[in-house]
Amino acid sequence: MRNKKLVDYAKYGYLFSLPFILTFCIFTLYPVIYTFVIGFTDLKGAGNTEIHVLPFISPKDGSPFYIFNNFKDVLTSKTFHKAFSNTWIIWFLNFFPQMGFALLFTAWFTDRRSKVKGTGLFKVLFYMPNIITAATMAILFQKLFGFPVGAVNQLFNAAKPYNFLINNWPVKFIIAFVQFFQWYGHTMVNLIAGVIGISPEIFEAAEIDGANRVQTFFKVTIPCIRQIMLFVLVTSLIGGLNMFDIPQLLVGPKNANGAALTTNMYIRNQAFDGSYLYNRAAAASVILFIIIVVLSAIVFFLLRDKDEAKLKKLKKAELKAARKGM
Repeated sequence: MRNKKLVDYAKYGYLFSLPFILTFCIFTLYPVIYTFVIGFTDLKGAGNTEIHVLPFISPKDGSPFYIFNNFKDVLTSKTFHKAFSNTWIIWFLNFFPQMGFALLFTAWFTDRRSKVKGTGLFKVLFYMPNIITAATMAILFQKLFGFPVGAVNQLFNAAKPYNFLINNWPVKFIIAFVQFFQWYGHTMVNLIAGVIGISPEIFEAAEIDGANRVQTFFKVTIPCIRQIMLFVLVTSLIGGLNMFDIPQLLVGPKNANGAALTTNMYIRNQAFDGSYLYNRAAAASVILFIIIVVLSAIVFFLLRDKDEAKLKKLKKAELKAARKGM
């Protein structure tokens, strides 16, 4: 019998992934690199194509590190400080209720003892707000909390209608609620998918040991879906710090004394809202990117599997000892 030539299918995998790689490099990687470069230049003005890299030493007073001047301007800007603090406050106001409700519904729908009927319908209903576009949600809540004839003011038959969209904390709570309402179903579905992947034998062992539902959920379920929790936290962190569409469409950057101004809105205003300070907008984008990377790395470190990390250290120590022995 002649040996049949084996077909190498790996090359087809590279071939099929080539369109994605090209698209990623052209529409994602190149803009990211270009943004980093613009942050160190003097690019300003609409239609301006001349780019000059800032000198290391200031030509005015001879101070060093002038090349980082755009970053310095952003970091010392009171508007940027306000936008960044607003972003964090709104994210905190929506993330904790979002995780709380998602965990509650996850425990309810995946509990082996309660056997809730119609869970499929409930999952669809809870996930449905995530399908609605941000523009639709913003317009809807703008009509609900409109002034002076919004649905909320009419519901309470207010003699003196209250303008929710020009006051500091009401605006923040409304935006946080819209974010929560739109994303808690998505978080719930991810957590349920993680729980379904847990071996039923683990839950059976917990029942035999006498664990109640609360103990089973907190001592068994949550530790087993640590990786899913990590994914949800990191994606929520990235999405929260990049918040733009809901506050922009619902309130705008200048209403409510900037109470709804977020970091991405600040970047857009610097680049396109009459200023055309592309260099400063690029510097703010780079700063936000670095903050997200650092915070994500911290989250990964805090939620790492400590037992697995200990095993890796032990294996490394054993390999070192074996090499020394050889």
